[in-house]
Amino acid sequence: CYLSSDTLKGKVRQPVTACLLSAAFFGALGSSFLYGYNLSVVNAPALYIKAFFNKTWVERYGEPLGAETATLLWSIIVSIFAIGGLFGALSVSFIIKVLGRKGTLLLNNSFAVIAALLLSLGERAKSFEMLIIGRLIIGVDSGIALSALPMYLGEISPRHMRGFIGQFNSILICLGVFTGQVLGLPELLGQESRWNYLFAFLALPALLQLSVLPFLPESPRFLLMERRDEAGAERAFQRFLGKTDVSQELEEVHAETRAQDNLHTVSVLQLLRSPAVRWQLITIIITMACYQLCGLNAIWYYTNGILREAGFAENILPYITLSTGAIETLAAIISGLVIERIGRKPLLIFGFSAMAVFFSLLTVFLNFQDSVTWMPYLSFICILAVIASFCSGPGGIPFVLTGELFEQSYRPAAFMIAGTVNWLSNFAVGLLFPFIQETLQSFAFLVFVVVCTLGSIYLYFVLPETKNKTFMDISQSFAKINKIPIPAPTQEMELVLSTKTDVNGKVQDVIKMESSF
Repeated sequence: CYLSSDTLKGKVRQPVTACLLSAAFFGALGSSFLYGYNLSVVNAPALYIKAFFNKTWVERYGEPLGAETATLLWSIIVSIFAIGGLFGALSVSFIIKVLGRKGTLLLNNSFAVIAALLLSLGERAKSFEMLIIGRLIIGVDSGIALSALPMYLGEISPRHMRGFIGQFNSILICLGVFTGQVLGLPELLGQESRWNYLFAFLALPALLQLSVLPFLPESPRFLLMERRDEAGAERAFQRFLGKTDVSQELEEVHAETRAQDNLHTVSVLQLLRSPAVRWQLITIIITMACYQLCGLNAIWYYTNGILREAGFAENILPYITLSTGAIETLAAIISGLVIERIGRKPLLIFGFSAMAVFFSLLTVFLNFQDSVTWMPYLSFICILAVIASFCSGPGGIPFVLTGELFEQSYRPAAFMIAGTVNWLSNFAVGLLFPFIQETLQSFAFLVFVVVCTLGSIYLYFVLPETKNKTFMDISQSFAKINKIPIPAPTQEMELVLSTKTDVNGKVQDVIKMESSF
């Protein structure tokens, strides 16, 4: 009799291996790190890039660049990153089907290197079009990365550390933002003669990933369930888990394979039509929309203004702003360390709820900022608290959940939909917030209070805890709300007991047991 992993309560959990840590770190370094870096890197050289636009325009057309045209070109440079991200998210399921998880990450490095060349050489070539195309391409890179990386990390991790490994995505995003802030300082690369090196740096993380990731295994779940490569899956499990006997892990994947209605990767349309995953899909759409619409991006509009009101000199603002990136990174690391103890659901609800509280306080403080001299300091503390609250859960867990709430055949399509929602919401915030801020002034943050509060309420009532559960267990957690019959204990036992391991460690099918215990 072969027992499922759920019954092995006394089993000692394997520690994290060097192979698994390397895959998580270098996978994220060439993927989510670059996404975070590109969120902040354009801020420091903004004036120099605008001057380059004007200089190039004068050389071409013999007249200075008009104010409206300059604003349009800068808006394109900033917003086309999100458009590229949308293209990347829409294409990722097709690339993953052909190249696999690791292969997609490796291919994606080519986009980063091409973008680095275009962005860094645009000034020398006297072509601002190269900057626009480069930003579009690095957006495509980020769109692919934010889907392929969480999928890869979720599938290579043992379930008791799936959240911890998955949070490498969030930690490296925050570290990328912080790195962009540091390198953009005037003493480093934030100078008129050096700003193109800020973009040349994009190639370094990509090249580091290319030098390490080829020697690490592909996702064992992908190998076994989609490529039918059992020997390759066994070797991958052995390297990631650091043990020779991986029969239990292979059995778990085989059980999931038998339980799935469709062993082939489903399309987006099939996913949208499937009643078996309807509430998982709704949950991911709402969570990913809240990830972008919760107001973190809008915070940056106010940070420097609040610091000026507090009396800080203009020349030290970049150094004080570094505290936002440092708080972001620290909160993400702490979240990664506690996620397997506290769980995904409490961290998400706490993060959104805390953001709603601090946005409310920030609204009050902003309205009294002109009448009380020390009020700007409280406003800045609220900004740091909002950032920390975001990174404690909402900043990374939505990507972890997208991989956990769906079984293998649904996962690529689910990530395509989640990525599309993510980038469309990102674009909407950038487009609409200036108008909201102009209309509501300091009350603009109350919009985000509503978003964060509604998101917390939804997650409290709908989202089950996924900590330390198999993908089958998580799917069954939604069975009632999806109005799908839950397998009887006998059926569950059949699924688990229908595999056995021979003396060579190979998993073989055996006769299903009909009796219950």
